This record gives sequence, structure tokens and C-alpha cells, in this order.
Amino acid sequence: MNLTEGFSVTHKRYVPYAHAHYGGNLVDGAYGLGVFGDVATELSIRTDGDEGLFAGYSSVEFLAPIRAGDVLEATATLVRTGTRSREVEFEARVVCRGEPERGASAATVLDPPLVVTRARGTVVAPA
Repeated sequence: MNLTEGFSVTHKRYVPYAHAHYGGNLVDGAYGLGVFGDVATELSIRTDGDEGLFAGYSSVEFLAPIRAGDVLEATATLVRTGTRSREVEFEARVVCRGEPERGASAATVLDPPLVVTRARGTVVAPA
């Protein structure tokens, strides 16, 4: 277990076209928050040996759209540890983006990645 502030966990996930809800193959903002929940769970397991419970977000910023065909990378970083609470910063970036206008399976690597969502939240470890 690692309760060191600055410790981070990163997940990558392909965003399937079946998850598009809006025109232009956009997915809803909650999609990124769902990814944050997954990466927070792994962070909690690695820091406390338990999945923990997500208590809430203190801030959320939607900076750019997430689209079907994206490869999304999400990082959770431990920024503060209390007795049972863990404050976590989240960032989601698009590292690859589908380009259906070039062809059904065309895509490109984004260099640098596009930051799409940032958040800060609290996870609680069991007593």
C-alpha cells in the first residue's frame, strides 16, 4: 500500500461508437466522470487495500468534448491524506481521436494529448 501524496494511477480506455449520445459522435460529460470512478477505485486499492467509497467532487471542469472513437487516458493523483479521507485530483486526456471523415476506421494520435476533463474529489477509506 502507498499513502504517498503524489502517487498516481492511470487508465486508458477506447470510447466505443455505441456510447455516443449526441450529434458529432459526442458522449455525455458523465462518461469522463465514470472513468474517474474506475481510476479512483484502483488508487484506493493501491493506497488502502480496499475499493473505498467515493464521497463527492469539490470541482469538475469540462474543457473539451469526448467523442466516440477517442482513446481516453485518465489519471488520479493522491494530493492529501486524512485519517480516512483521501483527496484526489483527476485529469482526462484524449490521446488518440477517431477521424471518420477520412474513413470508417481512420484515427490519429494527438501530440500533445487534449485535456478534456479535470476534477477534484474525496474518497473515504473504511475505518
